[in-house]
Amino acid sequence: MLLVVDNGSVYTKNLTDFLTQKNILFEIQIPNNLDLNSLSNYDFFILSGRRKNEKKINEINSKIVNYCIKNNSKLLGICYGAEILALTLGGTIKKSPSLQKGDETVKIFENNLIQNDSLSVFESHNFEISKLPKELISIGESANCKYEIIKHVTKPIFGTQFHPEMSIDGNNLIEKFCML
Repeated sequence: MLLVVDNGSVYTKNLTDFLTQKNILFEIQIPNNLDLNSLSNYDFFILSGRRKNEKKINEINSKIVNYCIKNNSKLLGICYGAEILALTLGGTIKKSPSLQKGDETVKIFENNLIQNDSLSVFESHNFEISKLPKELISIGESANCKYEIIKHVTKPIFGTQFHPEMSIDGNNLIEKFCML
């Protein structure tokens, strides 16, 4: 069973609609209501984007990231989800020079479990990953963002700076992730 952690993104409904359409079983929880002791009830996790920065939500998402690493659980972090993945492992984020919003092409430069080709995606973020920790590598970039898709070097853990729930190519990426 998939747990979708809804961190307040305006695009989470697009994600859950897609999962429902593909008959992928999931539960959705907001971080403040999530019982961290229940994480073992789930096979894999998606961390959504967010609207605002809240310390408690960051702490809960970091605990989910650490749980996934410790238990070799699948994780996909979307936008903020990718940022909290990098931050939890010792990376950094920075404010983007301007709001990144709209269509973008992501070039894939390492074949991987979720994507082998370039992607047409939708961006919507004010912050971005600026430095990756040693446990994460970049496997896709765009003209505006060096770390569009990141992955853990040994675990089934991925992050996207873009919103895969908002494009056909992104939906295909989500489906591949869910089928890993």
